[in-house]
Amino acid sequence: MAVLVNLPTDLLRTFITVVELGGHSKAGAALGRSQPAISLQIGRLEELVKAQLLTQEGRAIRPTPAGEALLSYAREMVRTNDEAVNYFHRTDRSGVLRIGLPTDYAVAFLQNTLTRFMQDNPSVDLEIHCDLSRELHKMLRAEDLDLIIATMQSPRMPYMSRSWVEQPIWAAAEAWAPDPARPLPLGAHLEGCDYRARMLEALDGAGRRWRLVYSGPGISGLQNAVANGLCVTALTKATLLPGMRQLTEDEGFPRLEPLRIGLFYKHPRLTAAGLHLVSELVASLESVGSGVAWVSPG
Repeated sequence: MAVLVNLPTDLLRTFITVVELGGHSKAGAALGRSQPAISLQIGRLEELVKAQLLTQEGRAIRPTPAGEALLSYAREMVRTNDEAVNYFHRTDRSGVLRIGLPTDYAVAFLQNTLTRFMQDNPSVDLEIHCDLSRELHKMLRAEDLDLIIATMQSPRMPYMSRSWVEQPIWAAAEAWAPDPARPLPLGAHLEGCDYRARMLEALDGAGRRWRLVYSGPGISGLQNAVANGLCVTALTKATLLPGMRQLTEDEGFPRLEPLRIGLFYKHPRLTAAGLHLVSELVASLESVGSGVAWVSPG
């Protein structure tokens, strides 16, 4: 019979803090421990998993491939632990939470989650910033945001807690019909949007002519342009409004490359209110049906 190994949350918390803050000294300051104590904890964790977890690259401390594999599990285990402790200890949930969202998520199903969170936690003030994913990542690194949901350019990125794959769809007004003699009228977000890049790549790859007739940063304007028959665009299923329909490959619309989306935050910097909101967001995301496929943290 195999011997089960328990990974203590204090060791996992230390590992996460070293990675996210970039070194043993900073982790020690954040956790109230000496640098040698931090090193001993990392060593103990490496003994338990039988793998080297960290490596030195110049002045930077980075996770090894084994460390990267453990990191996602560790973040989820520590988050669950802290949420349970907060529930039973009734930890104070107050203060300001700064959240970054792509516009599609800000007006879709997550809007309901955030509204419910504000109603249930009146002592927490939410500040929601909508922007391109690349800008949200920059703001999280600079600690101008506490947590973000954003697209990912690679399978593993710093501060990622959960990730999933979402399939964009082509959308048009229900009564819209293409004019074979004219380029496809296209609506899109501004340059740098992942949906925009996928649309143009798919159309160019299929040799289909297009012209950009609507461009703007907000999802509402884009939805209205599509619903009124001005253009077609790529959306998530959650933002497909009544009066719109999904366009298919049989109609000449090439399949769009899926998007990898992630939930990101710096665990050592997150308050009890932040941890509770993360749990609410995870539950909301897990309730989404078609269009979302979860990615294993391993």
